[in-house]
Amino acid sequence: MERAELSIALQRTPDEAVLRLVGEIDMLTAVQLSAAVNELLSDAPARIVLDMGGITFCDSQGLGTLVVLTRKASHAQSLLLLTNVGEFLLRVLSITGLRSALTIRNGHG
Repeated sequence: MERAELSIALQRTPDEAVLRLVGEIDMLTAVQLSAAVNELLSDAPARIVLDMGGITFCDSQGLGTLVVLTRKASHAQSLLLLTNVGEFLLRVLSITGLRSALTIRNGHG
């Protein structure tokens, strides 16, 4: 089985940082995601947007990481938003009850 890969591309403006995520969020790549967000939080923008459009898989470790990062951002007076969340991930978040712990904004206004 191929090792999961996660690529993270950062676009930064003074009040917003957008991380475009492509690949899988699992036990191995969640660390990489945490590191990227923690780095942003050292000089926290008003909003950190995780663009999930390229995410093909997210396991329980990935979900837990998203919740932890959401809390960390909020402690740093920053808002962590998820955008372009795929149907499968929305379903998983609803089933696990985590949807309410995350801020999700999909392209509907």
